[in-house]
Amino acid sequence: RDKWSKKMDFLLSVIGFAVDLGNVWRFPYICYQNGGGAFLIPYTLMAVFGGVPLFYMELALGQFHRTGAIPIWKHICPIFKGIGFAICIIGLYVSFYYNTIIAWALYYFYSSFSATLPWASCDNPWNTPDCTNYFGRSNVTWTNFSRSPAEEFYTRKVLEIQKSGGLYNIGGIHWQLLLCLFLIFTIVYFSLWKGVKTSGKV
Repeated sequence: RDKWSKKMDFLLSVIGFAVDLGNVWRFPYICYQNGGGAFLIPYTLMAVFGGVPLFYMELALGQFHRTGAIPIWKHICPIFKGIGFAICIIGLYVSFYYNTIIAWALYYFYSSFSATLPWASCDNPWNTPDCTNYFGRSNVTWTNFSRSPAEEFYTRKVLEIQKSGGLYNIGGIHWQLLLCLFLIFTIVYFSLWKGVKTSGKV
């Protein structure tokens, strides 16, 4: 198997594996939903006694046997080979989830190059009468039906939820998001296609 060219490549890859969108984007939301600062106590306990030891064990096994997630369980116990397949399937699900979020971010980045930000006003074709613009205004009436321009941009322009009738009729393909997602998967592919020779540098 290929080896890391430098220790720094390995270190940066491990940091990239440990710190992802779940830490930066999802964790603050989960923390807020579950009691704020009080949630940090069980989180810290589980990280110290569960997360970090399992993370270190996974790194140690991978470095010692120099194999992937599926063949490593043949060395440990052949009957546990299904764990390797489960790890790969979970990784596939997570990649669909996170790469979709990155595609949304790329779409926002592309949309931000317009002269007027599309999520800064209610004067766009996708806005509804419930859109309430509070940018630069001091006296704004906000009701239970009011929606901010940013929320309507996300739900009605990016996701086009209004074109969906539910789970049985999810609507058509938004080609701009499809292109963004294709570009993200292409970047990920070319980051990983030569294994550790390129992934460490990326």
